[in-house]
Amino acid sequence: MTTLLRASGSAEFLSIVPSLAGFTPTESLVLLPFRGTRTYGAMRLDLPRDDVELEDYADAAVGLVARVERTDAVALVVYTDDAVQQTRDGLVLPFAVEVDELLGRAEDAGLRIVDALCVTSDGWSSYLDGDPQLRALDRAAPEVPGVGDVSGDQLSGAVLPAAGFADSERVGRALRDVTDLLARGGEPGPTGTENPQAIAALVLLEDIPAFFEAVLASPDDLPPFATAALLWCLERPLFRDVALTQWASDVRGGERTLEAQLSFADTGSTVPDDLGDVFLGRGPTPDPERLAVALSLVRTAASLAPRATRPAPLTAAAWLSWALGRSSHAAQYLDLVRAIDPDYGLAALLETMINAAMLPEWAFRRGATPAT
Repeated sequence: MTTLLRASGSAEFLSIVPSLAGFTPTESLVLLPFRGTRTYGAMRLDLPRDDVELEDYADAAVGLVARVERTDAVALVVYTDDAVQQTRDGLVLPFAVEVDELLGRAEDAGLRIVDALCVTSDGWSSYLDGDPQLRALDRAAPEVPGVGDVSGDQLSGAVLPAAGFADSERVGRALRDVTDLLARGGEPGPTGTENPQAIAALVLLEDIPAFFEAVLASPDDLPPFATAALLWCLERPLFRDVALTQWASDVRGGERTLEAQLSFADTGSTVPDDLGDVFLGRGPTPDPERLAVALSLVRTAASLAPRATRPAPLTAAAWLSWALGRSSHAAQYLDLVRAIDPDYGLAALLETMINAAMLPEWAFRRGATPAT
């Protein structure tokens, strides 16, 4: 269902930007692609600081907006704690030079400028006014059905859920038992007995796609052995890729990916393009609710995992966040990975994609505009 938010002026428009973005931005440039008089969402960029080449930044920002289907206009809002400067000629808004460059690039690209606003701790004003004046900002965002709380900033929600010490210990022991049993090919140990949890995990892993589907049913309440089995899978690139592709598609997508991965490992045959494209954000748009459930699943697994095994679920969380258009959250998870294992392979690749402002193609389809 599409929710229509109507604004009769700049002040009302500012009040609905957090609802469009899903959070209240800080130290950010927010771009809102328009088609006619309507916008369907927002995308966020870090503000251009001294280490950023302004022309490249403006080109990249306008390029992102222009990729959104049927966009013919753009509005932008700068959120900053930088102060407005008082000069003999009047007020000078923060980032005025940068915004002027960006607006010029947008017009060169054939985009109409809907609005260009600046929000500081002292109030708000417009870059389009010849003599800008600060006005009081109403920071109470309107309640929008289905949007939820937007009072937090762009990093809100990226903190891992709290995990009790006892729960973490149980998962850690289960993971050791599962790993030992699987290393022996499922054969019993010298005593002829095994931890029942490890045996249960082995049963679950007899059908990997079915297991990945089953854990979506209770992402926040898995028994320790199921969490351990998931961590064991995510630590192995072959199974991790199956999980991510399946969660972004369906069970059949997982089955095909598993078949392709096993065939590649056995004969070196090429993975079908449509499966490889999913990881790069190409192809049909995934179900965002399904991705969100999978993200909750791997976040919980990461919070319970022994520290050395956290890079795998954290990297999965980064990819799922990226797939949902939440690059800021993805970057947070990758920072956690880097603190544990700076050379973790998939994390380095994702970091390169995010630093290059690469977003999934499906994020640029109407109704799925990203707020990064």
